[in-house]
Amino acid sequence: MRSGPAWPAIFLISATVYAQGGAPSLSQDQMRELFRQVADADLKNDRMQRDYTFTERREQHKLDGKGRVKSSESKTYEVMELYGSQVRRLIAKDDRALSGGDARKEEERIQKVVARRAHEDESERRKREAKDEKQREEDRQFVREVADAYTFRLASLESMEGRETYVIDAEPRPGYQPHLKEARILPKFRFRAWIDKDEREWKKLDIQCIDTVSFGLVLARLHKGSRIVIEQTRVNDEVWLPQHVAVKVDARVALLKEFNIEEDVTFREYKKFRTDTKIVPVGEVAEPR
Repeated sequence: MRSGPAWPAIFLISATVYAQGGAPSLSQDQMRELFRQVADADLKNDRMQRDYTFTERREQHKLDGKGRVKSSESKTYEVMELYGSQVRRLIAKDDRALSGGDARKEEERIQKVVARRAHEDESERRKREAKDEKQREEDRQFVREVADAYTFRLASLESMEGRETYVIDAEPRPGYQPHLKEARILPKFRFRAWIDKDEREWKKLDIQCIDTVSFGLVLARLHKGSRIVIEQTRVNDEVWLPQHVAVKVDARVALLKEFNIEEDVTFREYKKFRTDTKIVPVGEVAEPR
């Protein structure tokens, strides 16, 4: 979540006071401004993430009606930025490297993406980038609206990975009227946030669904009790990037098919991708003379 002028951060730091007994205290206005700053920082992090490659492992468990695991699978991806778009290359299933045939199919898929981007004309590229940027800005505005949708309570200060964080609980604010269409779901959730005290970046979010949420024309429902925990980590002393996501989803699609799923996602091996590197389709690589 991002900030505008520098004065809100200065104000927030100077206005942090301690009540009797040493308990930290922030006003509602200060905490709302803090969440707006975090929204702005998210946009900066999203842009900087494009300079990195990383490994993403997703492990999914399908559960029965009693919460017991019916089946499990994992997939591991190499994630990179190609021509301004994030691309995932599948490299392993159930922690085993892809077989020769599957690996070739995946490489062919990636090469098709590269070829499509490499031969994109200037107007197509600008249109695609504008669409991506619009989506990022809409996401930023959605997160900024969190500041208006909730009543906040500073629970404590807590050290995480050696850094001091504000621990803030958020409950839906009575009478809240959303400005964005997508923000209508916010009153259906409560959350706890751990926000880095020095850098105004969120370290961890624990989000709980407290009422049924309906989506789309083909009716899909996310049930009360669904939960997502998201953690970030500081990389290269310059950017905060995803570290771990744990999801528990109880949902029904079209009132027929029910999904009861747990998913665990880890992100690791962040490496700075050379900005001058150019990836070209295999067919365009010149033969040595």
